[in-house]
Amino acid sequence: MFQQLDKNNFDNEISTGLKLVDFYADWCGYCNKQQEVLDELSENNFWIGKVDCDKNPELAKKYGIEGLPTMILFKNGKVALQLTGFHTKSQLLDKLTLHLS
Repeated sequence: MFQQLDKNNFDNEISTGLKLVDFYADWCGYCNKQQEVLDELSENNFWIGKVDCDKNPELAKKYGIEGLPTMILFKNGKVALQLTGFHTKSQLLDKLTLHLS
């Protein structure tokens, strides 16, 4: 399941549970490639939020996004993990499962 995030709903959406947020831009080739992996990951019932950095520069700045794609895992509203660059499904699952308990 994907949830489009912006400054109006971001804090509320990430406040509870384990939430993976993908910071991306439509023009970014690696972001588009990462989207294919995230599509597969979402089939495993991971909650995934998406932030278009071109439309939400204030969120990108707040979280220090310098490279795309960047994914941040939030646990109850706090940053638990930050990943920059393309990651395969197995790489993501390995890192995400460490934070499930």
